[in-house]
Amino acid sequence: MTTTTAPRTTPVTPTTTGVTPSRAPYVFISPFFVLYGLFMIVPIGVGAYLSLTDWAGIGSPTFVGLQNYRWLFTDTSFWTAVGNTAIYVAVSMLVVLPLALLIAQALNARGLRGRDLFRLSYFTPVVLSPIVIALVFTLFYDREFGLFNAFFRGVFGWGGIDWLGDPSWAKLSVVLLVVWKWTGYMTIFFLAGLQNVPRELYEAAALDGSGPVRTFFAVTLPVLRPVTAFVAVTTLVSSAQIFEEPYLLTQGGPGESTLSVAQFIFRAAFERQQMGYAAAAGVVMFVLVFALGRTANRVFGVGGTR
Repeated sequence: MTTTTAPRTTPVTPTTTGVTPSRAPYVFISPFFVLYGLFMIVPIGVGAYLSLTDWAGIGSPTFVGLQNYRWLFTDTSFWTAVGNTAIYVAVSMLVVLPLALLIAQALNARGLRGRDLFRLSYFTPVVLSPIVIALVFTLFYDREFGLFNAFFRGVFGWGGIDWLGDPSWAKLSVVLLVVWKWTGYMTIFFLAGLQNVPRELYEAAALDGSGPVRTFFAVTLPVLRPVTAFVAVTTLVSSAQIFEEPYLLTQGGPGESTLSVAQFIFRAAFERQQMGYAAAAGVVMFVLVFALGRTANRVFGVGGTR
């Protein structure tokens, strides 16, 4: 006759604080979720509710349903802001990213003298105050005494461009400022990624007779794919929320030629006291940026296993 004995289990001993070891990890990570809920989930919920109300910032909000969204989708100023923001996003993705990658590739070259000086000069726009940058570029763009018009007048014999007064030139002025400010910042990420590319890959490519261009596309770009994905998503989300550059440089003008969506929200909330209307625009902006971010994640394979 055989007898069976029940398996012995190790009793769970509570700690002196009453927390069992199995629950300890959740206790340690709980502050993150508490802060995330307070500063992310709650503001999003409050913003979504305010978008359904008519509120001037004082008193009790009046529930108006989807009225703010109906007005928003027929507001030409809002669609002008969306179009301008789309231009800023396109420039950031099509100009800033390739330019930053090329500069990083040049800075990563062996035997380059003054490499740290170049890195510092490219990163300087990131640490400068946006107000200082706007003041300096306002002087550069001055129609009579600005640096840009002086350059064109001295080299080509013509000038007098109204950089900040003409709608087309004003938009280009903001675009140039965006390119100047963000290219160096993205260059730092690409440079960090390039320094982690194994030298053995370059040596193997050289033994196979691969030239610089072929090596760049066959070795550098594939290895840099995770860095490129991170930089692309970061640039996309940041440029979609652009505010400081057009606000400080042109105030969104002349007219609304440089108005961004973030500026449109600011103007509705703090200049016209239309908090509910601004919240509706903020919700639409949140949905657009979230959709663009998710799309970029899929395109660039962020978080994938390959």
